Amino acid sequence: MIPLCSPKQALLPTALALGSFDGLHAGHRRVIERITRNTPGIPTVVSFWPHPREVLYGEARLRLDLPSEKTSLLEPLGVEQLVLIPFDKSLAALTPDKFVNQILLETLQAKHIAVGANFRFGKNREGDVFTLEKIGATAGIKVSVVPILEDNEGRMSSSRIRSALNKGELKTAQKLMGRAYRFRGSVVSGRGIGRGIGWPTANLQVDGRKFLPGQGVYAAWAWKPNKDNAFSAVMNLGPQPTVDPTAPSAVEVHLLDKDLDLTGQELIVEPVQKLRSQKQFTNLVELSAQIGRDAKLAKTILESIENHLGTG
Repeated sequence: MIPLCSPKQALLPTALALGSFDGLHAGHRRVIERITRNTPGIPTVVSFWPHPREVLYGEARLRLDLPSEKTSLLEPLGVEQLVLIPFDKSLAALTPDKFVNQILLETLQAKHIAVGANFRFGKNREGDVFTLEKIGATAGIKVSVVPILEDNEGRMSSSRIRSALNKGELKTAQKLMGRAYRFRGSVVSGRGIGRGIGWPTANLQVDGRKFLPGQGVYAAWAWKPNKDNAFSAVMNLGPQPTVDPTAPSAVEVHLLDKDLDLTGQELIVEPVQKLRSQKQFTNLVELSAQIGRDAKLAKTILESIENHLGTG
């Protein structure tokens, strides 16, 4: 797997694609493609961590792809390293010229820089692609500016992917990303209520910085990292309105026709189709009956999908 490193740990010199690349949609891949073909320097993706808006405005910015997930997605694209620039207020205060010269040219020894046409950088976002091209020309560095990619629905963007996931539209999200949406979590002990009503669940603790789909009940695949056999499952994402309306949102996965104790292990989950929104039932008997219907529908949906292979 390609290394995830700080600027001072990076292999030099670099040919770098600069941006957040969250979701790695087709527009992102076009930018990255520019630095992986016949270019001097080690093909490198450079992003900021944490997100600039978190530091500057205190906004929580959940990621479609966490850095640890992104390395495995970048490697097949020909990228050899992912460099995360620590974003803080001192970095935010750098003028566009100082940012490019100090970080990209001196520290990362960039020989080629690729960005999307809407890229902004430097203090107060004063720098744009024309600024970057001017600095690059002065330094004798090649700068590639890649036009924004559009389809019939408009501009390709991470925001569109988030919107689709929030609505539970997994097929739309998959089309935009060019791959299935997935997340992973550690299985932690729950209260055993699901097992008590005949539907044992794996309760997942997911990294709080990961963007999750909208609340609801889903048909899903689940598997252990580095294992090829995916289990069919039904997943509940959100609070527990019948069991405990005051409980925080949770991720619960019931493996269909399997009863495995996965506590302490990791599980990768790929939601496939939203079955329904959450609903409060009168009692646990009604809830159990509905889970039975959900499980039956999920099984039908998943059995209709052939040749699915889960990979971690």
